[in-house]
Amino acid sequence: MFNLDAKGWLLVALGALGVLFVCYWWQRLTGQRPWHPGIGALTNFFDTLGIGSFATTTALYKPSRLVADENIPGTLNVRQMLPTFVQAFIYITAVAVEPFTLIAMIAASVLGSWLGAGIVSGWPRRQIQVGMGLALLVAGTLMFMSAMHWASAGGDALQLSGTRLATGLIGNFVLGALMTLGIGLYGPCLILVSLLGMAPTAAFPIMMGSCAFLMPVASARFIARQRYDPKAAIGLALGGVPAVFAAALWVRSLEMHQVRWLVIVVVAYTAILMLRSAWLEGRKAAPAAAPAPDQTPA
Repeated sequence: MFNLDAKGWLLVALGALGVLFVCYWWQRLTGQRPWHPGIGALTNFFDTLGIGSFATTTALYKPSRLVADENIPGTLNVRQMLPTFVQAFIYITAVAVEPFTLIAMIAASVLGSWLGAGIVSGWPRRQIQVGMGLALLVAGTLMFMSAMHWASAGGDALQLSGTRLATGLIGNFVLGALMTLGIGLYGPCLILVSLLGMAPTAAFPIMMGSCAFLMPVASARFIARQRYDPKAAIGLALGGVPAVFAAALWVRSLEMHQVRWLVIVVVAYTAILMLRSAWLEGRKAAPAAAPAPDQTPA
C-alpha cells in the first residue's frame, strides 16, 4: 500500500517521534492530557492530502466539549497557521501554476478573510453555533459531491484569464470569508478551480497558499478580541506540523476514498449537533426574554 524506501520510512519514524515528543511536552507543560496535539496531528495529516482540517477538528471538539463553541472558529484559524505555512512551502515549490493566477487568487482570499473575521469574531455564542452548523452542512455537501464525482474533474490549464479569472477571484474571496466561520477552504477551492477548467493539482498551491496568507490576517482579529482557546491552538499547531511532513510523503500512495466517506458522515453528524445546541440555547433564552406579566391590580 505504501511504496516508501528506507529513507522514506526513516522520515515517517522521525515525524512520529516528533508527535510523541510534542504530546509529552504538552502534558508536562500544561498538566493536561495531550488531546490537542493528537487532534492536530490527525487532522493535519488528512488536511495535507486535501480533505481539510476545519470540519474534522470541529467534529472532534463539539462532542468532547474541549473548546467552547463560540471559540471554535478563532481556534481553528489561529492553530492552523504553522502547519499551513509548511504545506504552502511544500506545494508552491513542488506544483506548477501560473504566478499571476496564484498571487491574485491568494490576494482575494486574504481580503475576504479580513472582512469575514471582523464580523464573525463579534458574534454571540448562538449565532456562531448556527453559522458553523450551516457551514458544516455546506462542507459535507461539497465533500459528498466530490466523492460521487458530481463535480468537474477539471482540465489541464495552469492559469486563468478574463471571465474565468474574475469568477475565480470572486469565488476565492467568498471562501476566504467563510474560512473565518469554520468552513475549510481546501475542498471548495479544489472544486472551484476544477470547474474553471484548471488542473486539479493546481488547486494545492492555490488553496494552501491562500490559507497561509489569510490565516495570520484573520487570526489577528480573533486574538485581539480573545475569541479563541490559546492552549488548544498551541497544542493543535505543535501536533500538526510533524503530521504535514508525514502526509506529504504518502500523498501519492494513500487510498483516501473510504476515509472521505467517513469524514462526510462525521461532518454531517457534527453539523446536526451544532444546530441542536443552537436550538436548545434559543429555547432557554426565550423564557428569559419574555416580558413579565403585568402585576398592577385591576
